[in-house]
Parts: sequence; C-alpha cells; structure tokens
Amino acid sequence: MTIAKTAVSPVGDGEADRPIIRNPVLPGFHPDPSILRVGADYYIATSTFEWYPGVRVHHSTDLVDWRPLGGVLTERRLLDLTGTADSCGVWAPNLTYAHGLFHLLYADVATFAGGYWDPQNYLVTAPSMTGPWSDPVVLHGRGFDASLFHDEDGTTWMLSMRADWRPGRNRFAGISIQQYDRRERRLVGPDRIIFDGTEAGLTEAPNIYRKDGWYYLVTAEGGTSWAHQVTVARSRHLFGEYRADPAGPLLTSAGHPDLTLQKAGHGSLVRTPAGEWYLAHLTARPVQPSVRCVLGRETALQRVDWPAGEWPRIPGGVPAELVPAPAGAAPAVRPPSSEQFEDDHFDAPVLGPNWSTLRRPATPDWLDLSARASHLRIRGGQSPMARHRPSLVARRVTDPCCTFEATCEFEPGTFRRLAGVTAYYNSRNWYYLHVTADDDGTPVLDVLCCDSGRVTASGLRRPLGGVHRVGLRIRLDGPALTFAWTPGPDTGGAWQELGRTFDATTLSDEYAATMVPGEPEAWGFTGAFVGLWVQDLGADGGYADFDRAVYRTAQAPLTVTNEWAGR
Repeated sequence: MTIAKTAVSPVGDGEADRPIIRNPVLPGFHPDPSILRVGADYYIATSTFEWYPGVRVHHSTDLVDWRPLGGVLTERRLLDLTGTADSCGVWAPNLTYAHGLFHLLYADVATFAGGYWDPQNYLVTAPSMTGPWSDPVVLHGRGFDASLFHDEDGTTWMLSMRADWRPGRNRFAGISIQQYDRRERRLVGPDRIIFDGTEAGLTEAPNIYRKDGWYYLVTAEGGTSWAHQVTVARSRHLFGEYRADPAGPLLTSAGHPDLTLQKAGHGSLVRTPAGEWYLAHLTARPVQPSVRCVLGRETALQRVDWPAGEWPRIPGGVPAELVPAPAGAAPAVRPPSSEQFEDDHFDAPVLGPNWSTLRRPATPDWLDLSARASHLRIRGGQSPMARHRPSLVARRVTDPCCTFEATCEFEPGTFRRLAGVTAYYNSRNWYYLHVTADDDGTPVLDVLCCDSGRVTASGLRRPLGGVHRVGLRIRLDGPALTFAWTPGPDTGGAWQELGRTFDATTLSDEYAATMVPGEPEAWGFTGAFVGLWVQDLGADGGYADFDRAVYRTAQAPLTVTNEWAGR
C-alpha cells in the first residue's frame, strides 16, 4: 500500500466525503503503467528493464492504497536478462483480462544504439495474478510498447509502435495492428498501420478502448522526457481513419515547469464499477535545482471526465498531485506502506515483494535464506561493471529523503572480496560503502564511486581491526548522499559519519543519459536503488551474511518504531 493520509476531496460538489488520491501513487521507479480492473480489483503493471522479477505489479481496491505484489517474470523460463545492457530488458508491459485469463504482453529490448532496438515481444497468460503463468508465446519484433485489445466481437488484436531502423527515416513509424488468434496462439492476417501520430512525434504506447460507438486510440508522444504527452485519437472503425483530438493532448506537463509532476505521458485508462474513468500515467519529480530525476519515472493517476460520445478530458490537461478517489472509496486512516518503511529481518523463506535482483533471478545458487536463521546469505558475484552474474539485492528509492541501514557480517580475507551497501543507478553510476581487505587480509571499510563508468576511491578508507560484523547506513537528503557505519549494530553503538557528502543526482535518468551526434549512446530509464552487494572477484566461494535491512523514507510516520530510529 502507498501512504495516503485521511483527507477530503478538494473539488466538486458531492465529493467532500471522498478520500484523496495522492500522486504519485507508485513513487520511485515505476514507469509505463498499464492499469486494469477485474471486478473490484485494480492492478497496475510497470516496466522493470534489467531487474528481476520482471514486470512489477501493484494491487488496489479503491485506487488510493496500492499494495506491491512483486513481479510476474520470476524465472529464466519467462525472461532471461543475462548480459542485458543498462535500461534494456523489459519495456512497457501491457496487462489485460479476457476469456477467463490474465494476459501479460511485454517486450525484451536488446539495444537502442545506432537506431536499433531489437524488441522481442512475448505473451504469457494465467488464471489469476498469482499464476501459474504459461510459457511465453513469441510474437513479432517489429516494435515495442505493445498492447492487446479484446474487441466486443470476441477477436483479439495486438498493437505496437512500428520501429524503422533506416537512417533518415522516422524511427517511430506509426501504430500497427494485427489480429492475435488465441486458439492458435499466433498472429494472423495482415499487419496494418492505423495511426501516423501528430506533430508531437515519437508516437508509441498504443491502447484502444471502445466506447459509445467509437474506437479511442490512446498513445504517448513527444518522447519520455519533458515534452511527453498523452494523445487521444478516435475512429468509427477499428482500422481507422483515426483523427486526433482537436483540443490537443489529454495530458502533458510540457510548458509548465512550475508543476511538481513532470514528464506526464504514457497513459492507460480504467473504468470504475460506478462508471468513472481514471488515467494511470508516467510522471517524474526532478530534484531542484539540478532538475534531475533521482527517483526515476513514477506512476500517477488522474480523474477523466468522459461524457457519452465526447472526447475524454482531464481538468486543465495537466497532472494534479491531489485527485478525488472514485465513488465508494471510504476515508480511512492508512497504515504506512512497506515501500515507505520496512524492517526486514530475513525470517521469510523468500525475499519480500519490495526486493529486486539485478540481471539474474533470486535462485539458491547465490541467494540463501535458509543457510543461517534470520539471515540473508549472498554469495559473491562478478564485478560492479559486469552484466552476467552480479550479486545485488536492492529496492527502489521512493522518496528524495530516506535512509537504508543493514547489518553485514563478512570476513573478506582478500581485496578480491567485497560486501556492503550501495546507492545504485546502473553499471556506470553508483556509490558503494563496503568491507574488503588490505593486502595482509585485515578488514577495512571503504567507499567506491562510479561516475559515468569511471571508478574512483573516496579517500575514506578505515581499518576495522578484528571487527567482522558492522552496521552500514546510506542517507539521501535530496541531492545530498552520506554514509555512516557502526561497529556495534547489535548493542546500540553510535553511528559514525564518514565525513563526506556525495552528489545523489548522479543516480538519475538525466545524468545517465549520454549522446553522440544524433544518437543515444546510453540512456536512463530506471531510477535509484539502495541495496546489498557482494563481489567474489576470484570466484573462490566468498559470501556475506546480512542480518537485517531497514528502509525508511521521510514519509514514514515516526510512530513506527525500530531500534535504529533517530540515530
């Protein structure tokens, strides 16, 4: 669940008793939302890129509180991210329900260098959100941001943007549609272009909705940054001709630098049981004054007015931070969300839904919750730059002000073994507070920094003597990042600050992006993580045990207690 304090609606007659939706409803790295209602249950699926489990899902019954369910693609049978480049992997999933099955459509994108994407689309189905999920059906690789439309006549159609790699051509070459045969589990019939987009360009993320005798085509345009927008077009016929709303985009924050919610775009619609409409959309909150989005692209909700036969409208066409909840949502005192506060002692047999792993699933060959009671054992992986067997267990940063603390027990023995906590964006941008060893095997504490692929020492190296069990802390305070440690995590030992402030904004979408003339050489589509990291560079069997991990944001109520609070 996401924290939502008791409040009343700020707009509209007859809505004073409704609770408030506070945006973003999914803070932190939760981009490209696909929203779905089945009965009384709402689900939002979001992109995960190079992180497992693939396709993160949240659940709600009122659009106010959202509970993380974890990810769908939990094993290599469903998704193989071995060697996946930064910000590649799972892009823009689409979640639908028809004929008694949940349908999850997703693209595994291999690259975006040189104008290529190599997007392979897959479809899995399941009788419930908890599975079991079918083996993937391999669909076309002609474009990404694919979706399924289940028409009233029982047919199913796959839509996507059409990618054109040819130099000098429009890379986003329109929205295509092709029929999907559910019985044969394959695409059939011709592939048609039904919409070329508007002057905003970069047309992608299509979804079709049928209402009042019209087919409404919702797309994202303008690119997933400051010029992002949600465009609506409609036609009386499925294959068009689709004409865009003459009033302009349904939603955008372009031209409104004063808004808290920026980059508004990439939307999908949902209808409540009472007939109200809401738009789930991508947004971002830049850290000032750098205008960098450390939290990545997030998910927000907007109420949509949609009279019969008319165009859908959002008040002002801009994203609001406070939105009235739908009819039937009851005001309540909301408990803190596990995404805002969580104290994990690793007592469960599996990792909780807020944890993610980098490029490989959480399997017993490197993660072990049973080797030692109430501990997570992480067997060391490859270097921080490697993309095949990293040993990183992390969670999303969901507030610009937060702390992450962990107890680590580790005997390195050699400089080739490292274990600790990291503030991480991608393989080229991270900070790492860790324990390793000097040449004589003596444990030392140190901080490594990686800035655009260049690794440097921080100059904060500290000898640990005979200490092998330490508390490690990361603190983010807007653009400021600091580290601390304690040799007495079990006895209330005081935290010792390492005495240097680092730039947290290097862990952002904007900082990660680099350009060569006319082409993206690297891009930033994710967001900042904090987590537990272990390396065994000699592949000698090294591991570290983590006894506890606590994440707390500035939004977490102070009444939530733990021994480390306030230190």
